[in-house]
Amino acid sequence: MSETKFEFPTEIVELPSKGLVYPEDNPLSSGQIEMKYMTAREEDILSNQNYIEKGTVIDKLLQSLIVSDIDYKDLIVGDKNAIVIAARILGYGKEYKFTSKGEEFSVDLSTLENKELNESLYTKGLNEFAYTLPHSKTPITFKFLTHRDDLAIDNELRGLKKLSSKNVPELSTRLKYIITSVNGETDRATIRKYVDNYLLAMDSRALRNYVKEMQPDINMSTTIVDSEGDEFTMEIPFTLNFFWPDADL
Repeated sequence: MSETKFEFPTEIVELPSKGLVYPEDNPLSSGQIEMKYMTAREEDILSNQNYIEKGTVIDKLLQSLIVSDIDYKDLIVGDKNAIVIAARILGYGKEYKFTSKGEEFSVDLSTLENKELNESLYTKGLNEFAYTLPHSKTPITFKFLTHRDDLAIDNELRGLKKLSSKNVPELSTRLKYIITSVNGETDRATIRKYVDNYLLAMDSRALRNYVKEMQPDINMSTTIVDSEGDEFTMEIPFTLNFFWPDADL
């Protein structure tokens, strides 16, 4: 008797970066990835207590849903955020209910759009951008963090927390990974020294705001109408029932 073969439906997801930040030999440079609909296997992942306790449950879920032959660690954070939204839609539908200010709201996740990019600032295939710090006038280059960078940062912060749980320099540690050169110097030790000793707080803030403005991502803002008929814009919160819609909140 021949084995019955089952086809699973898939969808193409458009990445906010349009693939511009990935080398041309990287499959992500197409600006798209293929994802399959969630099955019982993925629900097992979402209920895996070991993954939940380690904080890896969403990453495990996404890796299971992505059909395209990519290295998951290559994904920049903004593209990964878009994939999270796609995974929720493919798993539990486009309607997402959440509570804010004591009221329940519902949003159609399929209406969320990727941020518009100023493509003139991008060099195809290169995740590096020039910027002059506005106060010190120091020229630097920076990159958008990838999932690989996030793993390295988390690992470094865990090590620092073991040394001193009261003062973990999360902000400066992230900047050491974001900045790729200072005054044309790419040596990592030099960059770390600059961040720790010479990066002005005003420049740090300006850089972080510029990176946030430039970074490809999905726009999580939505317009809400409350029970009194007042309309306002808010960031969609990630509550427990985003991937666990049956959770008793």
